[in-house]
Amino acid sequence: MEARRVIHTIEPVFDESSRVLVLGTMPSPASREVDFYYGHPQNRFWRVMESLYGLADHALDENGPRHAFLLQRHIALWDVLRSCTITGASDASIAEPEPNDLARILDAAPIQHVFCTGGKAAALAKRFDGSLLRERGIPLTALPSTSAANARMRLPQLVEAYKVILASSI
Repeated sequence: MEARRVIHTIEPVFDESSRVLVLGTMPSPASREVDFYYGHPQNRFWRVMESLYGLADHALDENGPRHAFLLQRHIALWDVLRSCTITGASDASIAEPEPNDLARILDAAPIQHVFCTGGKAAALAKRFDGSLLRERGIPLTALPSTSAANARMRLPQLVEAYKVILASSI
């Protein structure tokens, strides 16, 4: 597989009551195909959310319920990058990153905490948005990746790690 320039085309999910912002790096090819975040069937993000919030298995299999779930729970969802050169869905291959404008969400919603889904997302958020977040007193926390590539963490471990979102989104 060869590296290619990718432009982010999925709109952020947020409204004026969003209190938590969850950031990934860049939509995977599968996410771009379904036009929503964490769209690869093997990515465990939506399974983690179902478990964390006590929902039935597969309650968040479709984009409509996913979107409604996020807004009802005051969770904004976006990615750090607007564009980059990437090979497939490999965060390790990201080159020439260009950031999204996080102020778009931070100016419109009372975000109290930013969580990043993986080390690369956290590193990029600190690089591009660290000053903005510090100015506004918004903490940034790195969470483990929910990607199937993060095979060392099983679903119960991911759910435990993601519990920190609960306190900030209530």
